[in-house]
Amino acid sequence: MEDKLEEIFSLQKSLTDMMNLERYPDDKEGKISGLCTAMIHEAIELQRLTNWKWWKKPTAFDEKEAREELIDIWHFLIQASIELDLTPDEILKEYQRKNQINKQRQKDGY
Repeated sequence: MEDKLEEIFSLQKSLTDMMNLERYPDDKEGKISGLCTAMIHEAIELQRLTNWKWWKKPTAFDEKEAREELIDIWHFLIQASIELDLTPDEILKEYQRKNQINKQRQKDGY
């Protein structure tokens, strides 16, 4: 069975191949900037599903919709990874490296 992250990358590439990219930036920095903006806005949509406004009457948390917003973030995150030429193997290596740094920071009282 294909690695799950490899499969996600493949699905993202097939989606991108179907899209009209006329308005998509041509340069790498522009692409990353646009993808970051998209992730921020999707994160805000996710946050809006929570009861962060302490001054308002709380509503029921819609976990199904929250998952959908989170997956929207994943779409843009995977595309940003592709734009930065990061493979699933490289993501794992970078994650492991940064995870060790973060663990050491916690031990050091960061």
